[in-house]
Amino acid sequence: MTINGTVNKIAFLGFIVLATAYYTWNLFQENQDITRIQPYLLGASLTAFGVAVLIIYKKTTAPYLAPIYCGLQGLAIGGLSALMESRFPGIVIQAIILTFGILFSLLIIYRLGIIKATENFKLIVASATAGIALCYIISLVGSFIGFHLPFIHDNSISGIIFSLFVVIIAALNLVVDFDFIEKGAEMKAPKYMEWYAAFGLMVTIIWLYIEILRLLAKSKSRK
Repeated sequence: MTINGTVNKIAFLGFIVLATAYYTWNLFQENQDITRIQPYLLGASLTAFGVAVLIIYKKTTAPYLAPIYCGLQGLAIGGLSALMESRFPGIVIQAIILTFGILFSLLIIYRLGIIKATENFKLIVASATAGIALCYIISLVGSFIGFHLPFIHDNSISGIIFSLFVVIIAALNLVVDFDFIEKGAEMKAPKYMEWYAAFGLMVTIIWLYIEILRLLAKSKSRK
C-alpha cells in the first residue's frame, strides 16, 4: 500500500460517483418527474449500504466491490441533488464547494500537523458517529410506526443545530481517514488496502456532502 496508489484509487472511485450521479441528475432534469428517480433514491442507497457492509466485513473484496458501491451511491446522490436543486436553485453547487473546501482545508491542516488523529480523538469521533447512526436508525424505524424525531428532519433551530453537528462529525471523520491512509502506507499494508482506504474516504465524502445538502436545505426552507 502506498499513498500515491491510494490517491489514484480515490480519483477513480470519485470519477465513478460523478459519472453515475450525472446520469440520474439528467434523468430528473429532462421533465422534473420524481417517479423516474425514486427507484435510485431508495433502491441504490439500500443496495450500496449492503455492499458497504460486505466490504467492511471482508476487506479483501474492496477492489471489486468499492467501484460498485460508488456507482450505486452516485445514482442515489445524483437523483437527490437534482431533486434538491429543483426546490432550492443553487444549493448543489454550494454543497459541492463546501464539501471540497472542507476536504482540502482539513487535508492541509492535517499535513501541517495542526490536528492529529490521536487515539482519544478517534474514540470521540467514533462514539459521536455511532450516536448519529443510532439516531438515524431510530428515526427510520420510527417512520414505519408513527414515531418521529423532530430535530433530524425539520427546519427548526434545533434541527439546524443537529445537522451542523453532524456535518462537523462527518468532517472530523476525514482526519481519521487521512490517518488511516498514512499509517497503512507506513506499515506497508497489503495492496488491496489501497482500495479499502479509498472506499473509506469516499464513504465519508459522500456522507459529508449529503449532510451539507441537508443543512443548506433546512436553512433555505426557513426563508
